[in-house]
Amino acid sequence: MFDYGYYLRKEKFPHIWCAGCGDGTVLKAMLRAIHNLQLSKDEVVVVSGIGCSSRTPGYVDFNTLHTTHGRALTFATGIKLSKPHLKVIVVSGDGDGTAIGGNHFIHAARRNIDITMILYNNYIYGMTGGQASPTTPLGAFASTAPYGSIESNFNVSRLAEAAGATFVARGTAYHAAQLDRLIEKGIRNKGFSLIEVIVQCPTAFGRRNRYRNTLDMLHWQKEHAVPVQVAAKMSPEEMNGKFTTGVLVDKSRPEFTDLYEQLIDRVRTPR
Repeated sequence: MFDYGYYLRKEKFPHIWCAGCGDGTVLKAMLRAIHNLQLSKDEVVVVSGIGCSSRTPGYVDFNTLHTTHGRALTFATGIKLSKPHLKVIVVSGDGDGTAIGGNHFIHAARRNIDITMILYNNYIYGMTGGQASPTTPLGAFASTAPYGSIESNFNVSRLAEAAGATFVARGTAYHAAQLDRLIEKGIRNKGFSLIEVIVQCPTAFGRRNRYRNTLDMLHWQKEHAVPVQVAAKMSPEEMNGKFTTGVLVDKSRPEFTDLYEQLIDRVRTPR
């Protein structure tokens, strides 16, 4: 039987996540993916910024770095350039990754650097006050949108695709059995990979948006998620208000650390 405890820093428990939070589901999926890939703990680096999801590195027994708000990808880029053989995983939230860290996000995808980013999307700043984030749905309530958000929200996965990511996938906390396979594929990809995970935040988002409990939020994920193969056969009207799940992008192009090594060799070679 798979032993989650082998990969955890048990002395750091109990965790700080609220009851019903989806972050633990993503953590377990990440551990299953790493186990399935048979990676040693020394081969893996987990980097985070600030937020609920960013507490993840504190609980896992890998090489870990808990950095500043929005800057996880910059630290991860430095690690990858200095130690290209390591598997670098960034865990981030929708606020941390696409607001203060948004510029780093699009440029990491543009460079196609071999980093796997797992973005926990709970549609709100969960830890730092319940403010609206770039993914807060139009009309949803937040501490900075007490009458409903009037801003259009990012489609994070399509943003990554447009910026140049070579692997993009989306899953949900409800579809937990699918998550480890998506994360595993992302880690295998030679280039920038984004796995966006729709997770429930019953405290900061759920209470403000009149979800009675966590089960209501998980039921919403179940009812609104459409597998990419099914979505391809549906009209825009049928997809209105829903979102696709599964592998959205899987392509190949030159990876940044390889190009950087080639540049170094070219500069060092006498002419």
